[in-house]
Amino acid sequence: MVNDITLLSRIALILVRPKIPENIGAAARIAWNMGIDRLILVRDSLPEREPMARMATHKAAHLIDNLEIYPSLPEALTNFTVVIGTTARRGRQRFVAQTPRQMVEALLPQLANNQAALLFGPEDTGLTNDDLKYCQMTSAIPTADFSSLNLAQAVAIHCYELHHGIIHASKDMTPVPQLASSFELESMYSLLEKSLFAIDFMGKVSHTYWMSNIRNFFSRMRLTSKDANIIRGVSKKFLLQQKNPKA
Repeated sequence: MVNDITLLSRIALILVRPKIPENIGAAARIAWNMGIDRLILVRDSLPEREPMARMATHKAAHLIDNLEIYPSLPEALTNFTVVIGTTARRGRQRFVAQTPRQMVEALLPQLANNQAALLFGPEDTGLTNDDLKYCQMTSAIPTADFSSLNLAQAVAIHCYELHHGIIHASKDMTPVPQLASSFELESMYSLLEKSLFAIDFMGKVSHTYWMSNIRNFFSRMRLTSKDANIIRGVSKKFLLQQKNPKA
């Protein structure tokens, strides 16, 4: 079994369109306290450093100085093979969310051979359905009737559960092989969607519904790079045949 520090190093926190610099600093401080050393932002620009650094304190200031920033979520996720979205909302097109502890239990066997990203949405709206389509799992913090937690609180609870789960993980756990990257999966989904449109399987109105269900289906299967390449190859061949039946 890979050691605890190595497993924690395979987890990154991704803050999607955060609005308040202090929340970024608080997330950095929490992450470093729990042994997570990679923080990524999805934003158009880097916020002012001073309010972030003030909340991070000097011990986690290096996370602020080494922030990775991407203009879009797909770009931030390119090399990750496991993506978990955090959400408090429910909807027909969303995954059945697990508690943070259940999510960690499901994630642990995958960490030995995979890079995991834990997504947190904007303070006011959280992750959208379009953000969540990139995820293979979702996590929701159980609360009483009032379910509003701020960004730093949500980060703290999830980071604690990750740290606690890894420290107490069974040493004889069977690891999951390396899975397809987000880049490979998105390429596969793009070609698959075009193929389904070509045979009129999905209408323009209902295609979001169908693709959401197809994504959920393949997420449960946990595709490897080889699996995704096979589906991508079949889709390419199918589209070529549709364009030129004699090919």
